[in-house]
Amino acid sequence: MSPTLLWILSVVLIVVGLAGTVLPALPGTVLVLAGIVLGAWIDDFAHVGWPSLTLISLLAVLAWVLEYVAGLMGARRAGASRQALVGAALGTVAGLFMGLIGVLFMPLVGAAVGEYLARRDQQRAVSVGLSTWLGLMAGLLAKVVLAFMMVGIFIVALLF
Repeated sequence: MSPTLLWILSVVLIVVGLAGTVLPALPGTVLVLAGIVLGAWIDDFAHVGWPSLTLISLLAVLAWVLEYVAGLMGARRAGASRQALVGAALGTVAGLFMGLIGVLFMPLVGAAVGEYLARRDQQRAVSVGLSTWLGLMAGLLAKVVLAFMMVGIFIVALLF
């Protein structure tokens, strides 16, 4: 395969990965990391070496951890029940079929419904749903920022 086609594939992986940081159906940081490793390999690791790839990989792992921990922290801080956590997960899956708005807001709805079913307290259900959603959004924001940092480090290493 020609180097030009490989570079195109690298860029496509990175761009699709960046989109995947917002769309949960795509493994965003995995695709960004794959595109970066491919780009480093094409160049025979001459510009993007192991120190840069190690840092980029650590950022990818941090993004994965923050994505899951932030939502749980928001839910736990509000005292969410197990049903609220299951509801948030089910809401996330349902949101995949509803476009970007569904992806962003169905976890809130799922957590609130789950908490309401567990405790029959509407005010608490709304509070838990909102706290869970805020945690998920904080994790999403952190993941997006870290993915762009990964790409930035790659570009700097590639150019300098």
